[in-house]
Amino acid sequence: MKILTSFLLLSLSAQAAITLPAVFSDHMVLQSGKPVPVWGTADVNAEITVGIAGQKKTVKADGKGRWSLKLYALTASAEPQTLTIGDKTIHDVLVGEVWLGSGQSNMAMAVQSAKDYEASQAAANVPLIRMFTESSPSAATAQTQGKGSWVVCAPDMVGRFSATLYFFGRNVYDVLKQPVGLINSSVGGTPIESWISPEEQQASAELKPFFEALKQEKSTFDEAKVKAVYERQVAKWGEEVKQAKAEGKPAPRKPRDPIAMRQRKGDVGGLFNGKISPLIPYAIRGAIWYQGEANSNGSKPPFYQAQLTLLAKDWRTRWNDEFPFAWVQLPNFTRAGEGWPIVREQMLNALSSIPNSGMAITLDIGDAKNIHPTNKQEVGRRLAQWALGVVYHKEVPAISGPLIEAARVTGGAFVLTFKHAKGLNAKGDLSGFEIAGADGQWQPAEARIEGETVIVTCKAVAEPKQVRYAWLDNPVATLFNGAGIPASPFRK
Repeated sequence: MKILTSFLLLSLSAQAAITLPAVFSDHMVLQSGKPVPVWGTADVNAEITVGIAGQKKTVKADGKGRWSLKLYALTASAEPQTLTIGDKTIHDVLVGEVWLGSGQSNMAMAVQSAKDYEASQAAANVPLIRMFTESSPSAATAQTQGKGSWVVCAPDMVGRFSATLYFFGRNVYDVLKQPVGLINSSVGGTPIESWISPEEQQASAELKPFFEALKQEKSTFDEAKVKAVYERQVAKWGEEVKQAKAEGKPAPRKPRDPIAMRQRKGDVGGLFNGKISPLIPYAIRGAIWYQGEANSNGSKPPFYQAQLTLLAKDWRTRWNDEFPFAWVQLPNFTRAGEGWPIVREQMLNALSSIPNSGMAITLDIGDAKNIHPTNKQEVGRRLAQWALGVVYHKEVPAISGPLIEAARVTGGAFVLTFKHAKGLNAKGDLSGFEIAGADGQWQPAEARIEGETVIVTCKAVAEPKQVRYAWLDNPVATLFNGAGIPASPFRK
């Protein structure tokens, strides 16, 4: 009896020691149609059995207590199931389509901050859509455990969902009628270099000049001086709050702590370590990315294509899955300098350097005075049109707006051809085109549509060498395809 009791206690101890990533929790959605990795930690050499939908697999933890296995591909199901992992039971598990969304504040922006929130809220009784929000901070080293929980879509819960990710998922759900799991891992104000593993960035020859510039910038950052300035700002703010209160006026916003902001960005790779690494290798169908604003200043814009390409490659390598990857091109917005158009161009060029990728063009739905445009419904819809057409092979009006394909000079005029140009048309006057000659001086040009081509001429330039369209931070989108999606800005 004593031996049996000891054995039972030892067995229970081994089971109780199982630790799972936070993403394995009640209301989760598992990806259908591909092997499903399950992993965690347990006592050294402990045996862990995983079971769902009549399938059971057993694995033994290694010498450090780590274990992982892959379930066979599951069939999409809206019927709640139970996932057992050792002595742990995860309830209300669905099987469907899982997408990861990441980036900065426009991905983090909640449904309650998007336009027409009341209408979105009223239509949000969709329990087959769930969202997991990764809430862990940045980290100096790659983490295996994150923070967060799955939330079932309902009118009283949807307000906190990522708006872009939700409207994307809602469009996918409305067509597929299958469960949709959305994983939101995003942080406002963060640059792309925070989201790529540090070792991959440091090994990149293309990014060597980027890191040299970053090193120079860091060397000039005087933390003590910045802290002193911030403290004076806070003291002044405190006096302004008292004055506003005495006058019955709204209190002014507290100044942002620049040192805390730097820490939140996680330095190079910090957010990858803290907010992406814990999710790997959770099975997903694909990923969408909404970022670029924080890389539109200083010396950063010309490196964005290389960084975005590296991010997609790095994530796919670590997931061991060449999953589809799409991003949102920067919208129209008033931002001084040429950095905003350059990042847009880098995003356009990345379509050729990232296989199995797509881009939502948002040149017509930004806000000149607000870096956080509220029409996330249309952003999500355009991303979903790409996914439905390319990933799920559904009939859609278009997977993209017009993308420049070629620009050739004929008889003193540029003849432009485009991909995704069916039904090419102008909204209002066709404007925003410029031509430059050998001197590199850009001149306003006239343009007209002929079928699915655009003819661009400029009397002031006898021998045209270059052409560009919508090359401004806040241009007016005038060129569209028949699906109502604008053409991407470009220069050739």
